[in-house]
Amino acid sequence: MLGTALTVLIGAAATPVAADPTGGADAAAWTAAADAPPQYPQVAIDWDVPVTMSDGTVLQANVYRPADAAGRPIDTALPTVLNITPYTKLVGNLIDSIQQIPGVSEPVLDFLAGLNFAGTPFDGITELTQAVDGGGLRTFGVNRNLVQNGYAQVVVDARGTGFSQGTWDVLGPREQQDSVEIIDWVSRQPWSDGAVGMSGISYSAINSVQAAALRPPALKAIFPVEPGNDLLRDIVGTGGALGVGFMPLWLTLVNVLKFVPNVQSILQGSFDSRWLQSRLDDPAILIPELANALTAPTIADVRPSTLDVAQDGQFYADRSADTANITVPTMVYGGWHDIFTNSEPRIYQDIPLEPGRKQLIMGDGYHVNPGAGVGRPGNPPRLDALQRAWFDHWLRGIDNGIENYGPVTLFQQGGGWTTTSQFPRPGAQSERVYLSAAPSGTAGHSLHDGSLTAQAVPDTARLTVAPGLRGLCSRDAAVGTAGAAAILGSACTRDSRFNEAEALTFTGAPMTAPTQISGATNVRLNTVLDRPDGFWAATLNDVAPDGTSTPLTHGALTASLRAIDEATSTRSANGDYVDAKPALTLASRQPVVPGQPTTVDINLLPTDAVIQPGHRLRLDVYAASVPRYLPLGPMLVDSGLAPQHIQLDPSRPSFVNVPFVD
Repeated sequence: MLGTALTVLIGAAATPVAADPTGGADAAAWTAAADAPPQYPQVAIDWDVPVTMSDGTVLQANVYRPADAAGRPIDTALPTVLNITPYTKLVGNLIDSIQQIPGVSEPVLDFLAGLNFAGTPFDGITELTQAVDGGGLRTFGVNRNLVQNGYAQVVVDARGTGFSQGTWDVLGPREQQDSVEIIDWVSRQPWSDGAVGMSGISYSAINSVQAAALRPPALKAIFPVEPGNDLLRDIVGTGGALGVGFMPLWLTLVNVLKFVPNVQSILQGSFDSRWLQSRLDDPAILIPELANALTAPTIADVRPSTLDVAQDGQFYADRSADTANITVPTMVYGGWHDIFTNSEPRIYQDIPLEPGRKQLIMGDGYHVNPGAGVGRPGNPPRLDALQRAWFDHWLRGIDNGIENYGPVTLFQQGGGWTTTSQFPRPGAQSERVYLSAAPSGTAGHSLHDGSLTAQAVPDTARLTVAPGLRGLCSRDAAVGTAGAAAILGSACTRDSRFNEAEALTFTGAPMTAPTQISGATNVRLNTVLDRPDGFWAATLNDVAPDGTSTPLTHGALTASLRAIDEATSTRSANGDYVDAKPALTLASRQPVVPGQPTTVDINLLPTDAVIQPGHRLRLDVYAASVPRYLPLGPMLVDSGLAPQHIQLDPSRPSFVNVPFVD
């Protein structure tokens, strides 16, 4: 039985780390400081301050400074926190304004944070709103607590978005150069003491990582929340399939918001015609390429401009920060179900700083609810309290102990918040767990109820699975929609049994002791297709004694894009892949020979979990998972949405390489 075998395989099954992720007395002081009456009573705002780039393009910035009771900004030179956004400064300002409504904002936020629909079909609402009191709203744009306690904060519309001139470069080289020039501009203003920090969520977090890798002298620390750094594999083309639950809506959002005009300039007769012309010159950036990638029936029908963004190459190389070049203190916050989970631990690992000067926090939330659960008893401090403590120490030199926090604070799925010295955890070693056609007796609801075994078995069965649409009700769907689909509730996001009716499932025996998993997981399948292409999706699940099948991590692969980029992949000592990164280029594409056995390696996102006694490990294998993944047009046409097969063969075993912690 797998539970007994694994206990022998990894020695005495590892127990969860016993540590204090709350930060103790130091963290209590950080939160108390964030909640204390502010040093300055008011905030003065300079609206739409022009910042001219080296190519003459004018960007627009809002400058927030502490002010006295009369609203006059103080004269003291201050450290500055910079946020560069593509969503227009108006969004951040609107969120800030709502939070300042006397007698309204606090009760509303408390009401939302207190919603508890546990045990009802509406429990997804609770999962999303639990982030309201986690500090994410302040971290997204304007944190008045920072400003009213001795910081300036600058929010800038990225080139080609908001009120800024130019063409949106989507995290490209020109935008990165803009970040360096903005930092220099900030450091030279009379209200600045020359020290700059960068913060923000998602896009703003990514450009803070990019800026830090370019080493502008005035940048002293960054606090990126949910950053990515491998945009193709993170969300654009994970496993060679487009993230249709996110990319079309996101691109449409930014392209629409960039047309919102500066109404005040119109009323004052100073409307910027250059701003308007830049919008008209390229009104729908990357949307034609997206449509072409999805609808082209053959590779020959894919336009060159589409190929630039549909495959790995210079476009993505230009947008990947050299994180090994980062020398400023960096605290990364991410989540196991974020769209950037692939990148967040890797960013931390690749920064060449000692732990403490770099820190990693991985929560249990989605992209849309950063900070879910933090700030509550037994959990890490709120994001805004951590942000202030981070900048107080590294920008102002305050000895508050933040450098002693962590350095790696992880929500351990199946357990709770823990602190450890590294990720993956010390002692993590990947071990094979084999797929068997023999029924486990636990998944009669699935397309096929197979088993996981610690030893290879002489199975020769052929198991067939066909594409379906049940993935709309799954954790994959919640991840791929940045968390929006979590509204469907835990019956979809925390229990795969509905979706498993379209899956081949392989389930192990009950664990006999708490067993930890930490790191990336690789799934190796011996497959047979009836068409030149196909698509595979997989999840690793924790199955409770009552049958609830909770997804821990997931991955996918377009069969013709199975070639591995060895330079970025990692292997176990025995040569098995630990983290197999697909090459994702047209040159590396290998159409499948129908009927011929073909090996594919599917890398699942890094995760951290503990499988409790009586619980089981399960692998689900699907032939589709929409809207998280949709193969590009030519691959979809080649697949014909035909049924696909796993050929169990002792000479070509199918297995999961699981990072157990010894």
